[in-house]
Amino acid sequence: MTKTAGIVVVSLFVSGLCITPLAIAGPTQPNKTAACSAQANEKGLGEEKDGERKAFMKECMSAKQVKAGGTQQNKMKTCNKEAGAKGLKGDERKTFMSACLSN
Repeated sequence: MTKTAGIVVVSLFVSGLCITPLAIAGPTQPNKTAACSAQANEKGLGEEKDGERKAFMKECMSAKQVKAGGTQQNKMKTCNKEAGAKGLKGDERKTFMSACLSN
């Protein structure tokens, strides 16, 4: 019986290792969508300019994020703009900035 329980525990552990990267990578898509939407709004591409907005969103969503190339100062500026566009304040802003700067 203990051999069976050991096999079950190990298989659950291994499956957890396989699923964890997917769970960590999942929330980036909504963040990217929100960031692209905020950029579109900053450029004046509101809902009334549907065709232009769709084109911009498609280009923005397909662009790859630059991780290593940006300096900390540039990251700070970008994250600060995003937090301002979302109207975040207090603890929500701190949490957002922490997550944004760690990417």
